[in-house]
Amino acid sequence: MKIRTRFAPSPTGFMHVGNLRTALYEFLTARHEGGDFILRIEDTDQERYVEGATDVIYNTLKTAGITHDEGPDIGGDFGPYVQSERLSMYKPYAEKLVEEGKAYYCFCTKERLEKLRASAKEGEVVGYDRHCRNLSPEEVKKNLDAGIPYVIRQKAPLEGESTYHDLVYGDITIPNEELDDQILIKADGFPTYNFANVIDDHTMGITHVVRGSEYLSSTPKYNALYDAFGWEIPTYIHLPLIMGKTVDENGETVVSKLSKRHGSTGFEDLVKDGYLPEAIINYIALLGWAPAGEYENREIFTMDELIKAFDIKGISKSPSVFDYDKLLWINAEYIKAMSDEDFITHAKPYFDEYGISEDKYPLLIEILKPRITKFTEIGEKLHFLADYPDFDLALFEHKKSKSTRETSIDALEAAVKVLEDTDWTREAISEAMTSLAASKEVKNSVIMWPVRIAAAGVAVTPGGCAEVLILLGKEESMARIGKALGRLKGV
Repeated sequence: MKIRTRFAPSPTGFMHVGNLRTALYEFLTARHEGGDFILRIEDTDQERYVEGATDVIYNTLKTAGITHDEGPDIGGDFGPYVQSERLSMYKPYAEKLVEEGKAYYCFCTKERLEKLRASAKEGEVVGYDRHCRNLSPEEVKKNLDAGIPYVIRQKAPLEGESTYHDLVYGDITIPNEELDDQILIKADGFPTYNFANVIDDHTMGITHVVRGSEYLSSTPKYNALYDAFGWEIPTYIHLPLIMGKTVDENGETVVSKLSKRHGSTGFEDLVKDGYLPEAIINYIALLGWAPAGEYENREIFTMDELIKAFDIKGISKSPSVFDYDKLLWINAEYIKAMSDEDFITHAKPYFDEYGISEDKYPLLIEILKPRITKFTEIGEKLHFLADYPDFDLALFEHKKSKSTRETSIDALEAAVKVLEDTDWTREAISEAMTSLAASKEVKNSVIMWPVRIAAAGVAVTPGGCAEVLILLGKEESMARIGKALGRLKGV
């Protein structure tokens, strides 16, 4: 049977990396086996609905390269693919269970349920006491005729155990006494999440359900519905948690469920932070899954390679830790592997900000591509082009380069004379500085360090002395060197 998976997000805000990983694994599970991947929007929880959140879902999947075969935007044979457009189909299924004695009308008021919860001892979890489970047909009819509000609850098994198999965690067994008589249809006529989820998955022919491990204990509730209808239970793939790490006041590493306190956790936020969508997807794929065979120990994948390599057997039971340093490394690898054309496409907005002409692009590609880990770093690295403050003259003092304020004065005075008559090319500038150092019988750094500091006004630059001067241009370079020399001499 053809595999069919689905991603069924609720439009409640941004796309968390945990949700995105679920979508990615569902996509890879289907694509690896030549199956279908379906997008379904579960929007029946109107209280949590966020305007524009559906567009966030569409844009995230598109940007991430996760393409669906059926969905609200492209249609398909199993629609509608928006839950609120399917409302008319849920209640008849629930009423069918009532007719068969597998579900019942519950007329308990909110006040009674609140009293029930309030009667619980500290730390005790009190479920519904099944007060309406065995009402007589006459009582039920009387209440319905009187227009008393009701919900429809499923009759959960009262004894024994429920066992199901998960492809990651193996056999999971839950005592049936832990199962509540879950609500299927709420008082407002809307289905609960669990009920609508099962109905939609079955009627859409979903064969494999991929979701977080937090659903392991509640899955028997879903299975009870499948059993009640006599439907085939789908294959389950539960994913390990994604954790984040922080350092406490004692310097100890603390691991907890990934949240915003660990940094950006939404896909769009990570992209804004400078991470490439392909790098994010590559990294998320490795959060809880390890490639095997010919791909073992490999860390950089294209989407096509992920589809080919993905195997459910490689999913771990253990929680994974979101490591921003590792994501940064993967991002840097993607940048290094880019074509020059793609690099310029990403970098051009930053180049334009500093008015850099296209003739300098080849130099910038050469010096930036191996050095940046995110494109957002370009602005910081090129900031010296636009800003030349009265920097600390202590920058001229560099032990390794054998540079002091005194030697810097001598070096800059000599450099000014040489540079005035030097062709403003990278090769000519390098040759002039090297020759000057040789004539003075000093190391190259004794000349080049102070010239670079005088021109840039910062200790760290993208490239060395010649590259800095080329980027600034001759007029600006000479003006800055002259100004720095004057400050050194106290003029």
